[in-house]
Amino acid sequence: MSSTPRPARPSSRPPRTGRRLRRAFGARHEPLVRPVDRARARAWLLSAFGALLALAFATGSSLLAYHATAPQADSDRLRLHKVDAVVLTLPDHGSGTGTGAGGRFGAGYSTRVDAEASWTYPDGQPHTGTVQAPRTAVTGTVVPVWVDPAGALSSPPTNRAAVAVSAVCTGAGALLALLALLTLALRLRLHVLDRRADEAWTQGWARLEPLWSGRAGHRQDD
Repeated sequence: MSSTPRPARPSSRPPRTGRRLRRAFGARHEPLVRPVDRARARAWLLSAFGALLALAFATGSSLLAYHATAPQADSDRLRLHKVDAVVLTLPDHGSGTGTGAGGRFGAGYSTRVDAEASWTYPDGQPHTGTVQAPRTAVTGTVVPVWVDPAGALSSPPTNRAAVAVSAVCTGAGALLALLALLTLALRLRLHVLDRRADEAWTQGWARLEPLWSGRAGHRQDD
């Protein structure tokens, strides 16, 4: 059983990156390519290589930032303790309904207020201090707080998710800054090359235009 021969597939063109590499380093024989074209290709290739280095640097910065802060966050979670504090007294907001200093809106739109509270830690030792309580809290309301091993108030420990987000933001900021510098450097380099190409074209046109238009022959006849 004979089979119909398939038409030969056209040979694929070389990748554009390969052509730019050969052009940038002079390995591709192109009679119409000017030195400024090779310089422009080298500028693009160096910018691409710089972008890869910037990505690697930003990734490394993120990993270093994460590994530098994650152990401290884990240590804080082991060192600090969450206990219940009982509200003792609340700030006096006044009984008015206006917007003055003693009115119900005198403290702004915050949903938390400072309140005096007491808690027992460690070993049942009593402690008192100012904690953040809801605006709707009353005397006896239980408010969870974080304390250190001595029983003093402390800020909540940072979890690993927050550490990871902070590390990613650090790396992203470094990457954006480096890419901005690379883009600026590339634009300046291309601007210089474009001016050089324009000057070369102007000089070449001034030299060839009389020959092309025939004015050089008229000058010799004169």
